[in-house]
Amino acid sequence: MLKQKTPFILLLCLFSLSGFAQEMTADDEITLIQETFGKDKKMLVDAYMDLPDAVAPSFWTIYQEYEAKRKMLSRERMKIINDYLEEYDSIGEIEADDLAKRTLKNDLQLTKLHSSFYKKFKKATSAFDAAKFLQIDSYIHNTIRNAMQQELPFIDEN
Repeated sequence: MLKQKTPFILLLCLFSLSGFAQEMTADDEITLIQETFGKDKKMLVDAYMDLPDAVAPSFWTIYQEYEAKRKMLSRERMKIINDYLEEYDSIGEIEADDLAKRTLKNDLQLTKLHSSFYKKFKKATSAFDAAKFLQIDSYIHNTIRNAMQQELPFIDEN
């Protein structure tokens, strides 16, 4: 049941704020999206993880630390997308190179974050629960990225 509702909830969360975007700066919009999405994401993670009471407090402490770091990476990813959209009509070699390098760096940082926090989650809970968290977290982020990618124009698309 969670699998069926997850994409809808994520997309609703992402795109329900678009009406406010015209009156806000990019940073304000990113902050609002992250605050709203963070609450919904935690509910999804909680429902999926179904942690025993004995390990739940430790998990959620680490989760908060993880989310603080992940939000910084997410903020950078949104800025990269915003820069791409602003430069799209006049993108050249230099701009394309910069955007590609920033995107690759952001992807690598997220992978490193997952790796370091997998160890923390595993120590606080179990390998099973740590892997389960990585699975739901990756699913959520891939769903969002895929939805956003479908809305972005390809480079040099006419």
